[in-house]
This record gives sequence, C-alpha cells and structure tokens, in this order.
Amino acid sequence: MLNNLKDYKLILASQSPRRHQMLKELGLSFEIKTKEVEEIYPVGMAPEQVPVYLAELKASAFGNEIEDKELVITADTIVCVDNWILGKPKDRDQAIEMLKALSGRSHQVISGVCLSSKSKKESFSTTTDVHFKTLSDDEINYYVDNYKPFDKAGAYGIQEWIGFIGIDGIEGSYFNVVGLPIQRLYQELALF
Repeated sequence: MLNNLKDYKLILASQSPRRHQMLKELGLSFEIKTKEVEEIYPVGMAPEQVPVYLAELKASAFGNEIEDKELVITADTIVCVDNWILGKPKDRDQAIEMLKALSGRSHQVISGVCLSSKSKKESFSTTTDVHFKTLSDDEINYYVDNYKPFDKAGAYGIQEWIGFIGIDGIEGSYFNVVGLPIQRLYQELALF
C-alpha cells in the first residue's frame, strides 16, 4: 500500500513507542530521528491550533537537512479541558491535578501532524472528545503510582488501566487519543 511513497525514506520524528507501533502496524518502513525542540507556543493561541503549531515547529528543526525523497513525520498531542491545555505532567502532583480536572467530565484530545519533504509541507489536526466517569482519589493515586503517566499529555493513556475503568465514551478516533490519528495520517500519506 501507499505505492506513491515507495521511493521515499520515511522518518518519524518521535520518541513515542505508541507512535512507533502504530506506524509499524501500517506496514511502513521508517527510521526514527528526533531533534530537541522546546515546545513553546504563543500565549493566547487557540488550543485547537497548538498541536499543529508544535508539529510544524518540530518539522522546522530539520531545516535544510531533509534530503530528496525523504519524508519527515512530526506530531504533537494535547489534552484540553475548559481551554486549559494539559501537556505532559512534570511530576506526581501535577498528574493527580490533571486527572482530577478530567474526572467526571468531557475533554478534547487534539493531535497535530506535519508531513515535510524537501519541496512540500502538509499539516492537519484531528480532535476526539473523551468522557471520563467520576474517578475516586484511590483510583487516581493507584493509576499515577503504578503507571507513571509522565510521558502522556493529560497524564493518562487510554490504552492503560485508567482507560479501561475510567473512560465511558469517546467521539472520534481512538488512535488519536493514543497519540497519532493513524487513519487520517494514512489518508494524508496516500495524497502526499
């Protein structure tokens, strides 16, 4: 599949094992190469614009290093509740604070993806609405202490224990919540 990319070398610019696995499941060969980027966005930027901005920022870190027939895939995912953007928690207390903010409520998971080659750049975003049941303090503490969700936006992984017991509904792409809107990515790669 994706015969239009058969001559391309794909580069996934992400350390996320979840993104690695999803791209591998598409049957694509790719290399992992990342650049250090300070994930800062302009104050006052609308939450729905932030992930695309950050994905493009990560892509721009490659600058003129992209060779002919290379395609770099960069992505960023945020969790947003009441216009509060939840990134990755810096510690246990912040993870607990984030999960308490999500408890018993709906929130949005927004992923931005940027596809960059030497001559072309395409970006898109995908939003999924997620609803959590009301979580007890014991459930939140158990999850944070046992799963250490410090590498996950919003301090949770839908594919982990908290997702099994706490998420009672989603509207949109499940894989977007995992960290990469793989269905949309496939469509965009087919058109690239």
